[in-house]
Amino acid sequence: MRELRHVSRLQAPGGRLLRGRAFGGERRRRGDRRGLPVNLHAVLRPWTPRRAQADGRLRAAHMAGFDQALLWVTVALLAWGLVMVYSASIAMPDNPKFSRYAHDFFLTRHALFLALAFAAGLLAFQVPMSVWERWAPWLFVVSLLLLIVVLVPHVGKGVNGARRWIALGALNFQPSELAKLAVLLYAADYMVRKMEVKERFFRAVLPMAVAVAVIGSLLLAEPDMGAFMVIAVIAMGILFLGGVNARMFFLIAAVMTIAFVLMIALSDWRRERIFAYLDPWSEKNALGKGYQLSHSLIALGRGELFGVGLGGSVEKLHWLPEAHTDFLLAVIGEEFGFAGVLTAIVLFLWMTRRIMHIGRQAIALDRVFSGLVAQGVGIWVGFQAFINMGVNLGALPTKGLTLPLMSYGGSAVLMNVIAIAIVLRIDAENRTLMRGGRP
Repeated sequence: MRELRHVSRLQAPGGRLLRGRAFGGERRRRGDRRGLPVNLHAVLRPWTPRRAQADGRLRAAHMAGFDQALLWVTVALLAWGLVMVYSASIAMPDNPKFSRYAHDFFLTRHALFLALAFAAGLLAFQVPMSVWERWAPWLFVVSLLLLIVVLVPHVGKGVNGARRWIALGALNFQPSELAKLAVLLYAADYMVRKMEVKERFFRAVLPMAVAVAVIGSLLLAEPDMGAFMVIAVIAMGILFLGGVNARMFFLIAAVMTIAFVLMIALSDWRRERIFAYLDPWSEKNALGKGYQLSHSLIALGRGELFGVGLGGSVEKLHWLPEAHTDFLLAVIGEEFGFAGVLTAIVLFLWMTRRIMHIGRQAIALDRVFSGLVAQGVGIWVGFQAFINMGVNLGALPTKGLTLPLMSYGGSAVLMNVIAIAIVLRIDAENRTLMRGGRP
């Protein structure tokens, strides 16, 4: 016997019946094999205590304003990163280069960055996606101007031969991190506006390619090839997901690959990094360009299965440079072992998959801009985490990219948290639409 139960959400405010995507936006989930909307399927299936409990959990998930699991995974990565930054940097003041710093200097600054990032994330979550869509071109222009300003002498701050930061009192801001978010929003907005002509190369793809090339030329002048790679992958991913013709996409991919190969071939120090990656244990490379990689591998080897324990790393004691930034995963591997590295990989894999799912859900609800933005964030986090982990594990050549949400770096953490907040906003608007409201 089937029990028909009253479902209050079958009517939207004003008494109109829910139709189309607003009614059936969430389909084929939790065992729904007939393609029925979740609410209607709950009415038609037989009542059992177990199904009543499952329905209660489902309604609670829909009533929640955002994806709480994604939020807690983000918080877990941020908290773990704070602990590991402190562990990796606590001995740095023993080095004469950092003798003026206290032992908790990097911990205090990273905690300050996290507080600023949480405040910025809360503000970003309050902004509707329609506003982000209107602001996208202007945010792109602002990021372009900042990339120009950072190259101005006595304005941009240089470290180790690279001019990538703008000093803002006690804090430094890195415009390339803002450029990642700006290009992501601009590319999503661009694809929505050019949806009618996406099959025509010169009208659809060429303007976007020129914009990315301009950003790339400014980044290479800093130089920051790692940020350029991430931005290029984000832009190409959004073009592909936005429906650009496959032949045009593979043509663009081939051009970008050739361009990066030429950048490496025409740069002596980039070629040396490739040679050091191929043979990090030779006497020349182990004391030169392969020094970081060789000590990263030693740290991972010392960690074995479960690590030497939190705080027990030896490589962070002035052997492994940039242990709190680019090579934080090596310290995690030494102190937590294979289990710690695997945990980090699983968390980032789950986060990327969940963000991509939110993007697909938005597109299914005819919210193309929001869907492309969410999927662009997934590409950004997933690709950068993949590159950083590959470098630390010796699977990829050394490249100056931090581990998202975990490595020390105020600008990177700030923009990562804002990006996740935007994804949570997209998910909240998706849920509002599926309940029959307006985002």
